[in-house]
Amino acid sequence: MAEFLTDKPAKLERAFLVGVQTDKMADGEGAELLLELKELVENLRISVSRTELVNLRRPTPAFLLGSGKAEELVALAKADGADVIVFDEALTPAQQRNWEELSGLAVIDRQEVILEIFSDRAHTREATLQVALARMEYSLPRLTRAWTHLSRQRGKGSMGGEGETQLENDRRTVRDRIAHLKEELKKVVQQRDVQRRKRQRVPIPTCAIVGYTNAGKSTLLNTLTGAQVLAADKLFATLDPTTRQLVLRGNQKLLVTDTVGFIRRLPHGLVEAFKATLEEVIVADFLVHVLDVTNPNVDHHHATTLSVLGELGAVDKTIVTVFNKSDAATPEMIARARRLVPDALFVSALTRAGLDTLEARCLELIAEAHSATELMVPHGRYDVIARLHAVGHVQSEEQLDDGVRLRGRYPPTQAAFFAPFVVT
Repeated sequence: MAEFLTDKPAKLERAFLVGVQTDKMADGEGAELLLELKELVENLRISVSRTELVNLRRPTPAFLLGSGKAEELVALAKADGADVIVFDEALTPAQQRNWEELSGLAVIDRQEVILEIFSDRAHTREATLQVALARMEYSLPRLTRAWTHLSRQRGKGSMGGEGETQLENDRRTVRDRIAHLKEELKKVVQQRDVQRRKRQRVPIPTCAIVGYTNAGKSTLLNTLTGAQVLAADKLFATLDPTTRQLVLRGNQKLLVTDTVGFIRRLPHGLVEAFKATLEEVIVADFLVHVLDVTNPNVDHHHATTLSVLGELGAVDKTIVTVFNKSDAATPEMIARARRLVPDALFVSALTRAGLDTLEARCLELIAEAHSATELMVPHGRYDVIARLHAVGHVQSEEQLDDGVRLRGRYPPTQAAFFAPFVVT
């Protein structure tokens, strides 16, 4: 079972979920988010005993909700035999502490649930470091909760109590750990930069697959490239970016990267922590935005992804919007998707339907980035032809008496090598 950041029970088995609907939210948005929270909690193998949606006019500093409503929810949670109350809304450290004192149960919020899922799914060193950093930064202002029982043991004079001393020691330890993690992440990012520069020495166009979690990004990468990335029907099945080569028509190569899925109310600390992973989005030549056409909240998922791309400074990149799972879509779902993004493509990563159209669109974007050039290569310089096949794209090739005439594209960094063979 899940083990959380502070001194909660080692095993959490039954959760009581609380969502809120405020005046600033669209009608029904609170209920949608609460359903999403239920799926998040169940991803931690914790059963949900009950979900309660509360209409919140004005938040209170003590409990977020009114004290009467708080007591009512605590009574329901205890009657259900729940051992953790989970809020869809972010709680301040003080509110979290007040709820735990009132209920005698563990109390967490959506951020802590997402952190726990990310911790469970991180495998590479980079992802592990990023999750650890986000967890430490989240836990720092909440350390008081772990030492409430010691804070009552007051010492004499100016020394303070045992709890106060231990709390300061813990804060110092966490701050040191945060500094150490940031240094480790810098080294990992430098290693990624070195790997990226090596790829760019033989430049190949790149694209990054982005989208809401569980939209089918990893399945699409697997189907396109034959990769073996874990593709499961659950939120955040994969956290680590995976890059594979896709060979398009005419031997045009394209590097495709699968990225971590986005979600509404993704903790800001995680966006910051995962910027290193999401750098592949920033440096990609274009993006493939994957949406689940069958999901009733697809419009919210579309907006969430664009919002996160905005935070990353990548919203102005060329984006190919792809509605996945078209094999399971009804005509009404297709019509709704067309209204949302009129020029989108419809594919099924499962059945390969529409993937030829997606590949053709990728070729068009590569062609727009690199204009075609005519080359005349003597018969004795087949190494030039081989290099054009390796680093660029050959559109046509014609054998003539005095050499081979080619039409193709290559990256600007290769212009000096091919210049002697360009037909003016």
